[in-house]
Amino acid sequence: MNIFEMAKIPMNKAIEVMHLDPNAAAIIASPERTLEVSVPVKMDDGTVKVFTGYRSQHSTVLGPAKGGIRYHQNVSMDEVKTLAFWMTCKCAVAGLPYGGGKGGIIVDPAKLSKRELEALTRGYTDKIAPIIGEKRDIPAPDMNTNAQIMGWILDEYSKLTGQYEPGFITGKAICMGGSLGRTAATGRGVVVAALEAMKVKNIDPHTATAAVQGFGNVGSWTGKLFCDEGVKVVAVSDVYGAIYNPEGLDCYAVGDFVAETGSVVGFPGSQKISNAELLALDVTVLAPCAMELQLTKDNADAVRAKIVCEGANGPTTPDADEVFDKKGIMVVPDILANGGGVTVSYFEWVQNLYRYFWSEEEVIEKQNAMMRKAFKNVYNKAEEFGVNMRVAAYIVAMNSLAEPMRIRGMI
Repeated sequence: MNIFEMAKIPMNKAIEVMHLDPNAAAIIASPERTLEVSVPVKMDDGTVKVFTGYRSQHSTVLGPAKGGIRYHQNVSMDEVKTLAFWMTCKCAVAGLPYGGGKGGIIVDPAKLSKRELEALTRGYTDKIAPIIGEKRDIPAPDMNTNAQIMGWILDEYSKLTGQYEPGFITGKAICMGGSLGRTAATGRGVVVAALEAMKVKNIDPHTATAAVQGFGNVGSWTGKLFCDEGVKVVAVSDVYGAIYNPEGLDCYAVGDFVAETGSVVGFPGSQKISNAELLALDVTVLAPCAMELQLTKDNADAVRAKIVCEGANGPTTPDADEVFDKKGIMVVPDILANGGGVTVSYFEWVQNLYRYFWSEEEVIEKQNAMMRKAFKNVYNKAEEFGVNMRVAAYIVAMNSLAEPMRIRGMI
């Protein structure tokens, strides 16, 4: 089973429980549009290398497609389609006027010079330009892409269209119309969702512990903001390994250490542990914030956390979900927990359209309110239908998509 088919398993359970119109289900099950492009780049040594890129627009039922662009050697069309599908559901759960989109290029960006990376980015923009725009499809950063790359995309798109249209892309630098509060937004959403989960389980955050898998943008901010809320972060990890301190880690200091050394491993006062050991720690919250498919049938039984709050997209397989259900572990699913990033991207888009900008305090206040509302909606559906939080999140998403389909005459 490929990742796209696996991703639809909880959606199919939701459809069965809620008795969704099969016509709506058929539409939701497939992307509206997929695009594969070839991007030739003249390398620094004078040779020309052709890179393969993708863009998938899963749905535009609720509004323009929205989703990031990732640069990674393992990008595939199935992965991009899956991520776009998750974005559709994520936006629907959050109550945003967006559908789901996603893009990617098969490349290891670490092997490219800055000039080659810029040439690749501009070439990819040229190829996907006909299907993107602030009212069509709004890209953003994802794995191995950042505000600099968004700046190149914005510049290239402005040249192609002959106008400055900052709302067509989010995750930009502040000087180019980016939103305050965006950098920490996904991690903040994970923490807000985890705190709401603790609330329904009657757990005091000041007595809680957490382990965070992954220490990139999402994982590092998740750790930092847990510390701000009084949650003791006892372990974090990156691609080089994991570190553990039962007395707690200062994630701001860990972040400074990573900036200096390139890894969390070796942080003073910590001991190195394996990724498997981190996932099996006896903590209140386990926050997988790295890659897809990290919690599987092979390691789910070892997980001892009371709450799994997903900062990554698709870190838990359906088999692992079944194990967690039997063990009574609450899983706050990705399409709810990591929706903070796209929520603040929505705020950036709105600010760009109106050329009026909010303070960071206003952004955080609005994000927290939307995340808490989304959590409440999902939790209420879980209670109403007697299902886990993942299936409940898909029930919320399917309801949000099906009604506009009926009104638009699609079904």
